[in-house]
Amino acid sequence: MRSENGLFKGLNPTVTIGSKVIVIAFVIFCAVLPEQAGDIFQDISASVLNNAKWFYLGLVTAVLGFLLYLMVSRFGHIRLGKDDERPEFSFISWVSMLFSGGMGIGLIFWSVAEPMWHYAGNPFSEGMTDAAAGMAMRLTFFHWGLHPWAIFIIVALALAYFSYRKELPLTLRSILYPFIGDRIYGPIGHTVDILTVAITAFGVSQSLGLGVIQMNSGLKSVFGMEISIGIQLTMIAVIMLLAIVSVMSGVGRGIRRLSEWNMLLSVVIVAIVLAIGPTRYILNILLESTGDYAGNLISMSLWSDANADSGWQNLWTAFYWPWWMTWAPFVGMFIARISRGRTIRELIGGALIVPTLITFIWMSVFGGSALFVEQQARHVHETAVVDGVVAAAKFDGGAVLQATQEDTTLALFTLFDALDPGALGSVLSILAVLLLATYFITSADSGTLVLCTLDSVGSPEPPRAIRVIWGLVIGCIAGALLYAGGLKTIQTASIIAGLPISIFILVMTLSLYRTLRREPMAAAMLPPQVRPDDEALDYHSGKPVPRELSTIDLDA
Repeated sequence: MRSENGLFKGLNPTVTIGSKVIVIAFVIFCAVLPEQAGDIFQDISASVLNNAKWFYLGLVTAVLGFLLYLMVSRFGHIRLGKDDERPEFSFISWVSMLFSGGMGIGLIFWSVAEPMWHYAGNPFSEGMTDAAAGMAMRLTFFHWGLHPWAIFIIVALALAYFSYRKELPLTLRSILYPFIGDRIYGPIGHTVDILTVAITAFGVSQSLGLGVIQMNSGLKSVFGMEISIGIQLTMIAVIMLLAIVSVMSGVGRGIRRLSEWNMLLSVVIVAIVLAIGPTRYILNILLESTGDYAGNLISMSLWSDANADSGWQNLWTAFYWPWWMTWAPFVGMFIARISRGRTIRELIGGALIVPTLITFIWMSVFGGSALFVEQQARHVHETAVVDGVVAAAKFDGGAVLQATQEDTTLALFTLFDALDPGALGSVLSILAVLLLATYFITSADSGTLVLCTLDSVGSPEPPRAIRVIWGLVIGCIAGALLYAGGLKTIQTASIIAGLPISIFILVMTLSLYRTLRREPMAAAMLPPQVRPDDEALDYHSGKPVPRELSTIDLDA
């Protein structure tokens, strides 16, 4: 399956060529016919969201419940590797890479913008009120909390288990082994990997394109630099060159060090905003929103807007879940790549709970500060007096909300100006642009590494030449779509891709549970009379023994 010589040495020629044909054809279609492509994908995605919303909501909630069960069950102690293997990376480095590869970019982009949109209007409260502020944080926590990480982790856990425990290739085809056996090395496996590569390439490219737009907005806010396609294309070129250098040095050096830098810079920015911002309000809203989220988790998870059917959820929750699913192959494989040697309990607990808590802190600091600024602006408006009469004009929002509605990329930088219109606000904007750049580099090189790993049939150290090629291809895709205005089109198309991925996630969940039940170490922990299989397992050797001989005292 992997070529041993020639041009494709170390690679799977079928996946390498097939994926690039799909990617290039799609990019050409979006670039040449952006309006037609947008209309087609918009119609299909709207139909998918309207008719499959219940499936998305139920599946993601079920996956989260399954992972929590695995974490506390007898399966939790199973190690993702040999029984005596230990993790490759320290806990701090591991969490840093989790955060950088998973949500670092999105959190910067939406940390202010999403609470502002929910504050302006949501189905559960009147817009721009105290109740709307609390609901805005609850909804933001929900969309960026346990559920998206559950989507990433189920893919990561299945990949890590079948690859490190069962010694199958580190590719998504391996997850199908319990159902189709060695046929994963044939056309079915090739198809799964080709689609995974294509979806990953689109996701990374779109993230890069959207990111440079926000960076351009930040540079305009600080230095007055114009917003232009030329500047954005230059940014893409520089970022991808740095990403290629990083990915050439491997996970243990380039990606790990950049991720640690990301976390350090993130802590610095959070500390500054916490110090100069409404500290008491931020800490209160962090505590209150966390409790609000926990108390309403089940109802929010299963709420489908069945009666009103207002369409709001299609723009948010039912949009987010398939959107996260399109990222699941990329993020899941990257998490699996850095998680060898950890137990199932460590992977789920560390990758599900720790990043969620970090996300809550981040959203509370930035989203909470923005809400405080808006609340203050609303109170000033309500108490304004003109010629002795309370102003009757409708409140249209403060500076942050208006900037968000004008251009989402301006939200964060407008907040910094509102907190400190002087030098410190400019410093925060510069630090945010720098953080965006390093997060983009980390996402680009981790995405490139995943693409190369898939092309090389799961090799943890893919050929260096393919790393350079994919780095250049990702940059070209992002630049072409940005130039042609096709980023919105690819975003809409990604929602469509979420449907087959959701079905695959369901299959991998069943495949993983089916195989875990036959895991010798896990099954040996059960009393003989409740073992699930027709055969029991010897406690010491893990080998099957006849049922009538399996009444040995396991504590002996």
